[in-house]
Amino acid sequence: MSSEDNQAAPSGRGENDIVQRVKGSSLSDFILGSQDGLVNVLGIILGMSAATRDVHLILVATFAALGAESVSMGAVAYTSTTAKRRLYLGVLERETDELRSDSKMGYEEGKHVLKNWGFIGKELEEGARRIAANPKAMLDVMMSYGFKLAPVEPSEARRSFSVVLASTLVGSAIPIAPFLFLGSNVATAAVGSVIVSGAILFLIGCYEARVTVGSLWRNGLQMAAIGLAAGVAGFLIGHFLSAPS
Repeated sequence: MSSEDNQAAPSGRGENDIVQRVKGSSLSDFILGSQDGLVNVLGIILGMSAATRDVHLILVATFAALGAESVSMGAVAYTSTTAKRRLYLGVLERETDELRSDSKMGYEEGKHVLKNWGFIGKELEEGARRIAANPKAMLDVMMSYGFKLAPVEPSEARRSFSVVLASTLVGSAIPIAPFLFLGSNVATAAVGSVIVSGAILFLIGCYEARVTVGSLWRNGLQMAAIGLAAGVAGFLIGHFLSAPS
């Protein structure tokens, strides 16, 4: 149980549950990477546009940010997912040892969980006994409902890294695009970045609402407002800190 290559989840967890959890994690990683990359680069672009009219300098700064941000976000996604796996395995190993040393612990833990679900009387006692009689089921109940921890497969860290890295790259490239076509006019390109970025953020919010729950318009506008507010912050910083002409 102490090796990270061992199966993280007790058997009995449905394959469909695992698939749904991975899909939810991928959605979260996609939103994290795309929104973070787009918002950060948009803020840098607007800040640089307020401070200088040198298109080459603006592009150098934003492409440097694109590269650094993408690698950084991917690495953070990998290490945080790995940390979740190690936490799960650590708690699982500890609880396994405690169950082996105290046969009554499984019954008490099962009873506590079932009581919170509304079981009472004979149903509570019988349910706790049935759970305690199956060590794998007992561990599953304790980890999922007692500690609120979900198993993390070794491949999830690599998947999270790939999704966040790719989505951050794409998100970061969106505000830069207008400067590649309208770079000779910094003001026009900056306005184009705001319009394109706002539209993409709105669509990301709509996609989130469609996949999960919520209003398409509300989620879309909320996502766009948050991102554009960060861009405005970058513009104001660039404006007030720019060298006097």
